[in-house]
Amino acid sequence: MAYQTQSGLPKGQGRIAHQQPLVTQVAYNRVDIHPLNRRIMLWLITKYGLTAAVIVLVSEVAKRSDRLGALIASLPLVTVLTLIWLYVEKQPADKIANHAWYTFWYVVPTLPMFLVFPALLPRCGFWLTLLVCVVLTMLCFGLFALVVRRMGIHLL
Repeated sequence: MAYQTQSGLPKGQGRIAHQQPLVTQVAYNRVDIHPLNRRIMLWLITKYGLTAAVIVLVSEVAKRSDRLGALIASLPLVTVLTLIWLYVEKQPADKIANHAWYTFWYVVPTLPMFLVFPALLPRCGFWLTLLVCVVLTMLCFGLFALVVRRMGIHLL
């Protein structure tokens, strides 16, 4: 911001007793977005939209049919979408393969939650059941990571 004196001289020039900034009109320049950045933003919006659509689809189907909703939710749709995104974004094949490999190992310790949740829900209510299942999953994950480390698989 350019400060001017009451006489119109820039601040620091001349001897004026009361130097205050003159607030006039502030002009905002339009920021041009580079075409590459625009493409990246459109790609990110597309990825978010498609991924969110999968979640909405599962929740809407589950409202109408708990079995069909569970079947769709059990499909590795997020993983498949992630593998597609990695491939389309030209990630190396070993990175894509590692994603699938580690996803398998990360799913295993989450499975006990799906047995505990329906057992606790009628007794504890939704939020307490969810909290217990999240803590249980974290504990199972930590223990599982220690066990598979002995087999040479490093999850943490």
